[in-house]
Amino acid sequence: MVAVIHQSSSLRNILNYNEQKVKQGAATCLEAGCYPAEAADLNFQQKLRRLEMLAELNEKTKVNSVHISLNFDPSETLSDELLKEIAEVYLEKIGFGQQPYLLYKHLDSGHPHVHLVTTNIKPSGKRISLHNLFKPSKKARLEIEQAYRLVKADEAKEREALRAKPVNALKVIYGKSETKRAIGNVLTKVLKTYAYNSLPELNAILKLYNVVADPGSEGSRTSQYEGLVYRVLDEQGNKIGTPIKASLYNWDKKPGLKFLKERFAVNAPKKTEAFKTRVKNAIDLALLRDKMDLKQLMDEMKKDGIDVVVRQNADGVIYGLTYVDHVKAVVFNGSDLGKGYSAKGILERCTNGVAGQEKIKTAQAEKQQFTRVQPGERLPDLKDLTDALLVTDDEPERMDWALKRSQKKKKRQRIVPD
Repeated sequence: MVAVIHQSSSLRNILNYNEQKVKQGAATCLEAGCYPAEAADLNFQQKLRRLEMLAELNEKTKVNSVHISLNFDPSETLSDELLKEIAEVYLEKIGFGQQPYLLYKHLDSGHPHVHLVTTNIKPSGKRISLHNLFKPSKKARLEIEQAYRLVKADEAKEREALRAKPVNALKVIYGKSETKRAIGNVLTKVLKTYAYNSLPELNAILKLYNVVADPGSEGSRTSQYEGLVYRVLDEQGNKIGTPIKASLYNWDKKPGLKFLKERFAVNAPKKTEAFKTRVKNAIDLALLRDKMDLKQLMDEMKKDGIDVVVRQNADGVIYGLTYVDHVKAVVFNGSDLGKGYSAKGILERCTNGVAGQEKIKTAQAEKQQFTRVQPGERLPDLKDLTDALLVTDDEPERMDWALKRSQKKKKRQRIVPD
C-alpha cells in the first residue's frame, strides 16, 4: 500500500475533484464517516458544509484541508467493506480518528485506490498538525500491510505515487472546462509542493506534466497588465488548446503572478545546500559509469526521483539543464549547482555528449599529427575518424510513461524534456 498526502486551503476544490469523478462514472463515494447521514443520501453542499463548519472554528489556520489517496497493488482484489475498514483504521492511526471524512473509490487507473477528504480542524477548534505527517503515515502503512496481508510498497512505488500525472493533451483541447480542470489538477499538486524561485524554474516542473505558465510575449496585453495564462503542451512542446487565465480559478489565492512571486520568496530558504548536494551526488554517481550519454544520464537520474529537463533553442542546440527533484520537491538550474553541472559541463562529462565529442575529435586529430607512421602504413583519414565518433544509435528513444508519453526519435542532440 502506498499513502499519498496532499494539503490544501480549499475544501471545495478537493471535494469537487472527487465529485466530478463520480459524475463521470470514474468513482463512487463509499462512505461519509462521522456524518449524520449515509453518503448516498448527501448532496454536494451537505458533504461540503459538514467539513466547512469545523474549518470555520479556526480561521487562523489557512491550510485546513487534507486529501489522502491509499493505493494498492494491481494484484489485490479488495471489497468495498474492506476498503472502508482500512481507511478508518488508517485515519485512526494518523490522528484523524474522530474527524468527519468522505471516502471515494476511484476506478480510473490500473490499480485499486481510494481517496479520503477531511479537515484537520477539530470540534474544539484546535488544529491537527500536518507537519511531518508522513512519519505516522508510514508507521500506519506498515502496520496495515502486515495486519491485512497487503502487498508491501517499495521505495520506487512510493516515489512514483508522489508524482502528478501529465495532462492528456488529446482529451483537453476540445473544451475550456476540461482544459481548466486538467490544468488545475496539476497546479494543485505542484504550486505549493515544489520549491522554485522563478517562472522558468516553475515551468521546468510544469512541462513534465504538459503544462506551461505563460506571461505573454513582450508588448502583449497579458504582459502589459502582468497577467498569466496556463496552457497545455503537446508532445513537441507546442502550446495547444484554450489558454486558461489564472484569474478563472475559484481558489482562495489565484495562481497568478502575484501569488507566484510570494511563492518565490517563501521557497528561497527551502533550497538548502543539503538538497543541492543530493542532486550533485546523484549526478556524480551516475557519471561514474563508462560511455554515459545525456539520455542515459537522464534515465539514471529518474531512478533517484530526479528529472533532468533540457532547454534548447529552435535549432536543437542545448543551452541549459534544470533538475527537478521529486523526492525533496525542489528544483535547481544546472548553473546553481556549479559549472560541472551546467549544460556545458554535463555535456563535456558525458562521453557521447556534443561537447565531449568535440574534445575527443580535437584530441584524436592532434594525436595523429605527432604519430609516427610505419613504412607502408596509411595515416587514418580525419573524416573517417569524425564519422566514427559521430555514429549514434538510431533506435527510438523510450521515455518514462509514468511522467510523459513517448516522444520523437533523437535527432543528433535534439532532446525534448520528458
